[in-house]
Amino acid sequence: MTDPNQIKCDPPITERRAQTLASIKAAAKRANRNADAVSLVAVSKVQPDARIKAMLDAGQTIFGENRVQEAQGRWGERFAQRREGLTLHLIGPLQTNKAEDAVTLFDVIETVDREKLVKALIKACDKAGRPMPRLYVQVNTGEEPQKAGIMPAELADFINLIRNTYNLNIEGLMCIPPVDEAAAPHFWFLRKLARDNGIEKLSMGMSGDFETAVELGATSVRVGSALFGERDYG
Repeated sequence: MTDPNQIKCDPPITERRAQTLASIKAAAKRANRNADAVSLVAVSKVQPDARIKAMLDAGQTIFGENRVQEAQGRWGERFAQRREGLTLHLIGPLQTNKAEDAVTLFDVIETVDREKLVKALIKACDKAGRPMPRLYVQVNTGEEPQKAGIMPAELADFINLIRNTYNLNIEGLMCIPPVDEAAAPHFWFLRKLARDNGIEKLSMGMSGDFETAVELGATSVRVGSALFGERDYG
């Protein structure tokens, strides 16, 4: 069996990253936006260490992880010596019993979607003696019952609760459009929700649609396979 840590990427990681950044720049230009206002979040979930190292060596400093435990193994152990200077985003659902681990590891948590989780994060920060990570609310723009995220109709009240009851700042909104629908209407909707609620940041767009997301106002895009290649051991 092939050692996953020896898997090569064709084209190389450096070239993939350069191509992705060029695509972001072109999309921003089409929308009369400054490309510097868009952050590239490299989605490192389930990628072998060789590709993570190559991405770090290419100069990438922002990474997104779906699972707390996997992220702990990567950034708390195997790549702990390279953690300084990086920004880590949690982009997957967070269970309340993992809140303490999350606040000690992540700089940004993009999947806040219920009051119980807000309370758990506050308690975890108090216990760990750490500041609250930057928070995004995940919005279920497609109102899919199987998907995490708060329903759009509940968003304004939820944001007001976080701001007024818990005195926390919401930096941005995040969404994952339904796989069987065009992404653009969901990106437009998330932008409208952000404007209606006085929120500046928008985390939207993945490998297949990040250019559309940039054109519609994304301030960060979460890109995995376009950067790293598919995880295929043959």
